[in-house]
Amino acid sequence: MTTGYFTNNQHDALRAEVRDFAEREVRPRIPEMETQKTVHGELSRLIARQRWLGVTIPEEYGGMGMGHLAKTIIIEELARVSGAMGAMVQASQLGVAKILHFGSDEQKKTWLPKVADGDCLPTIAVTESASGGHVLGMRARAIRDGDDYILNGHKVFVGNSHVGDVHGVVVRTGLGPKGLTAFLVESDRPGFALAPQQSTMGLHGFSFGELLFENCRVPAANRLGEEGDGLSVAYSSSILYGRSNLTAVSLGIHQAILDATVEYASQRELYGRPIAELDNIKQKIGQITSRLMTARITAYHAVHLLDEGKPCDIELMNAKLVNVESALDSAREAMEIHAAIGLTTERPIERFLRDAYHIFAPAGTSDVQRLRLAEAAMGRAKGQWSERIVKGEAVKVH
Repeated sequence: MTTGYFTNNQHDALRAEVRDFAEREVRPRIPEMETQKTVHGELSRLIARQRWLGVTIPEEYGGMGMGHLAKTIIIEELARVSGAMGAMVQASQLGVAKILHFGSDEQKKTWLPKVADGDCLPTIAVTESASGGHVLGMRARAIRDGDDYILNGHKVFVGNSHVGDVHGVVVRTGLGPKGLTAFLVESDRPGFALAPQQSTMGLHGFSFGELLFENCRVPAANRLGEEGDGLSVAYSSSILYGRSNLTAVSLGIHQAILDATVEYASQRELYGRPIAELDNIKQKIGQITSRLMTARITAYHAVHLLDEGKPCDIELMNAKLVNVESALDSAREAMEIHAAIGLTTERPIERFLRDAYHIFAPAGTSDVQRLRLAEAAMGRAKGQWSERIVKGEAVKVH
């Protein structure tokens, strides 16, 4: 289940703590989340109060200071029980990234302790309905007005949209790649609103909705970095945190797929014996196991390099690619083992498949990861964000 080459006793203790919590507090709430199909704010806050959102926040700001491997374990163990709650934590970590790497001393002192204590759920808001993954195509704007900026526009598919307390919003302040700027926008600020939450295929209990800005006045003190740093905020958060976080969600779902399939195959009898004893079923379970083992190694290796401060952009790309694709393949194979009952809510396999599909697009689809890997192989990569973050150069757009 674990790979001790990367983990230590502290990681193992953290895994046991999160797993125990997930079984006690999260699993009993899954039927409610699946029925209501809306954000579960109470559970989101309860998880935040465990202080796990501060896993990558340095101790000087009240965080755990344990790094990205520990973060992966937390998300993985929550997602093993509920993909929605794994997604909630991963989205919060995106919100942490922008403050940690681009925030001023005052912004860090103000927000990071609140996040670490579980009193604040942060988000990052970049995507718009018209531009999608094309960040430079965004239309939301901010205009300087004295000591303030006035924001107008919208953002969609924002993780933790309906429970977030402070939103890291990237908008256009000028032309071209250096015409994007990031701001911290509190959820109670006048001119900010939430569109009604839409029903989704999976991740029930999690919210990834639409933020609306209508003459929303934001102090210049809320700006992250300088004007023109917004593209770096968006890219670095997605590449370094988004890919690793979503990898962890996929990994947890994948583990749940294997666990549920082994349990079902051991109990379901055919021809007078459990179907787990049939060679064709063993072959499928063996394939799922192999995929999961490979996926976990790619995930842990990538975040281990990130924790070590080593260049690892391509490892993070590959980890997301391998984990998302293998979880989807294993979910489909598990559905074949379950046959018709897998289509019912009597078994959780259909939920795992629905949830796994939600991890495909954010931070780049599999095609995007393959394209970037090809560019790296051909020597056409445009630098390493992981290296620039460690050197404190992430705010420089090249």
